[in-house]
Amino acid sequence: MQVLVRDNNVDQALRVLKKKMQREGIFREMKARRAYEKPSERRNREDAEAIRRARKAARKQAVRDGLIAAPKKKPLLGRGAPGAAAARPSEPK
Repeated sequence: MQVLVRDNNVDQALRVLKKKMQREGIFREMKARRAYEKPSERRNREDAEAIRRARKAARKQAVRDGLIAAPKKKPLLGRGAPGAAAARPSEPK
């Protein structure tokens, strides 16, 4: 995994790296490998994950087909959102 550091801004590069690692599931895998997991527990976990994925896919398909209403979207408080500056206290420079 590679992250470019621009203008010696290591903090921003570290944030980008953490986000990429989170997306790839590296943190989840590290946590799982801290302790031994019995094969039966592993099967149960993988089955539960598969069921969760299938339910999520079915729910998305039902929304696309118009069978159920789409969930309400939460307002974004990130960059570019209206009122984002008011929601976050200003940082000292």
